[in-house]
Amino acid sequence: MVAAFVRSILAEPRAPDPPVRVWRDWVLVGALLVTAVAEAIFRPDVPWRPLATVVALLVIPVLLWRRTHPLLATAVGWGGAMVLHLPTIIHDVADVGLYSMGAIVLLPYALYRWASGPEALVGTAIVAVPAGLGFAVSATLGDLIGGTILLVAVFALGAAVRYRAVARQREVQQVRTLERGELARELHDTVAHHVSAIAIQAQAGRTVAATDPAAAVEALAVIEAEASRTLHEMRTMVGVLRDGDALDAEPVEYGPQRGISDLEQLTRMSPLVQVHRAGDLAGLPQPVEVAVYRICQESVTNAIRHARNATTLSVEVTGDVGVVRLRVHDDGEAARLSTTVGYGLLGMAERAKLLGGACQAGPDPAGGWTVEATLPREVPR
Repeated sequence: MVAAFVRSILAEPRAPDPPVRVWRDWVLVGALLVTAVAEAIFRPDVPWRPLATVVALLVIPVLLWRRTHPLLATAVGWGGAMVLHLPTIIHDVADVGLYSMGAIVLLPYALYRWASGPEALVGTAIVAVPAGLGFAVSATLGDLIGGTILLVAVFALGAAVRYRAVARQREVQQVRTLERGELARELHDTVAHHVSAIAIQAQAGRTVAATDPAAAVEALAVIEAEASRTLHEMRTMVGVLRDGDALDAEPVEYGPQRGISDLEQLTRMSPLVQVHRAGDLAGLPQPVEVAVYRICQESVTNAIRHARNATTLSVEVTGDVGVVRLRVHDDGEAARLSTTVGYGLLGMAERAKLLGGACQAGPDPAGGWTVEATLPREVPR
């Protein structure tokens, strides 16, 4: 069991997409550098003050790289702490160091949050050496207990935040995979419909070929059109599935797919729902029609569940040149705000993205909540 745990740690990769340095990082480092200089000037009681000042001025800027190079930053930061312990060990003087050096406690957090498993193990050893020396030469029992608890808490916080981020990423990926699978099944039904039409027209053309050549030619024209549409749908399906195995082992469910003509059925969900259609909405590919219906359905469902004190819930679908636009708006209180993106909203955005469009949702500046999506009239190949 211990061996398996160690192997899992060693196999742990770096956390993906560490954030780049932002203005807050520069402000933090700048404030710490100013504090270090002020301590060097106004704290004459610090033993070996020139050494403490130089070490602080060299170590503090390393905080800027704590996310992108966590092991290197930890080695430099806690190596500086090790240097400050040498006068205490050799000359038996009081603690050497400035208060601003306490910021190196951020490095163990960054190590467990962003580093790979092997880097985290090496970094833990690097932190343990100067921390242990400091406790051994100058700490009371209370300092030893308090310092140990602080370091363990910092390590644990970094690991906990990392675990939560990984779990969230897996859930998001699962939602995206399910959405791809749903869209692929809908495309499968559409392709099956076209193939059935081709088979029927082929049988009809063969039947009348000898007696009515004109009807046979007409059947061939229909077959050509259906075959072209089928090829187009198949290319779309391949594009949807190219990024991963979206289909599960579940059997495909056959049945008619909802489309723009079915939007009025959403009014049955609530008397507040009002559906408005405008522009050219004819001749849309089946995947686009299904996406419009699904996004509207999900938006209306969310509004009914979460929009408190709503008096209106409008669904607007407009066919423009090259695109279809939809907007679902309610005037209720935006009670669905949270620190994370809802999986329903994520699914809508993923479906729109797979078809070459976009979908966004959020509080409306005029009040209430609005979902807006734009889908191309032709799905990408």
